[in-house]
Amino acid sequence: MVINIYYGGRGVIDDPTKPVIERMQKVLEELRVSVVLYNLYEYKNTIPTLSQTVKDADGIILASTVEWFGMGGYMLQFLDACWQFGDKSRISEIYMMPVVIAKTYGERQVMADLSNAWETLGGRVLTGLSGYIDNPLDLEVNPDYIAIVETLAEKLYRGVNQREKVFPSSKKALTERVGTPNPLDLSVPEAEQLSKYVSDENYVKTQKEDIQELAVHFKGMLMSEDAGSEEEYIDEIRKAFKPSPDVSGTFVVKIDEKKNDLIIEVSGPKIDVRYDKSSGGDIVMSMKRNVMEDIVSGRMSFQRAFMSGAMDSMKGDFSLLAGIDKVLSFAHD
Repeated sequence: MVINIYYGGRGVIDDPTKPVIERMQKVLEELRVSVVLYNLYEYKNTIPTLSQTVKDADGIILASTVEWFGMGGYMLQFLDACWQFGDKSRISEIYMMPVVIAKTYGERQVMADLSNAWETLGGRVLTGLSGYIDNPLDLEVNPDYIAIVETLAEKLYRGVNQREKVFPSSKKALTERVGTPNPLDLSVPEAEQLSKYVSDENYVKTQKEDIQELAVHFKGMLMSEDAGSEEEYIDEIRKAFKPSPDVSGTFVVKIDEKKNDLIIEVSGPKIDVRYDKSSGGDIVMSMKRNVMEDIVSGRMSFQRAFMSGAMDSMKGDFSLLAGIDKVLSFAHD
């Protein structure tokens, strides 16, 4: 079982939501649950990409505090990304538990807003926790508070594990009737630019048709090449390399049709590209050979491959995803 925790606060020391989700994470891990914590403030420049991590979870926790006017902007931005880019069919199978602990008024409203948002996305909502805590230390020493939080974590585990039944919501019908089509063929510009493209259904349709045509065009070419070659793409990557002082790391590309991994190591002005067995990297991407061909030909970026779902999976530091596209400038038609 995989549970993702999305923390929408700003990471301040006295945020009472933090000790709650930390204890819930500990309890879930003791139950042999794989827990992944995403602090949204650490991904503030790439929050739209996190919407793709939701589909890997069996259940999620949306944790927020109350800011001056409701939930914080990071959580709103994440929910917007789920609406615009999330896989609605997958979200419909995912349980969400809201957790809102505040030092000011409004925690119940924020918890209701999180529940309403997830139901509108089509997901399943479990009863969560909201409360007012003036001193966050109480959450670590008060046995009653500790018991409440631990019981909540166990409830989440049982709800997800037993696939708890929930009544259908009218918001699901709303999503099916007026839900915005997912523009999965777009790259990841700033949020306001995304909104412009999302509203243009003709643009989305054209993009999908173009990509389908390109896929057909390259299918015959790819089948005739030697999929086992361990020189393929290396020259193209070296020629495309444009050093950037703020981008360094090891990028691993697992191509389905190849025995070894394509390893791209960037260190300042230097790049090393080779095929080998990899034990991991800053970013590990899995994709089919035709997707890598589209990237190297300049018809698709790594970021676009991830957002569109063409890339099978990606793990690691999401903030570096834009970096690999920055230092590898493939020629575009």
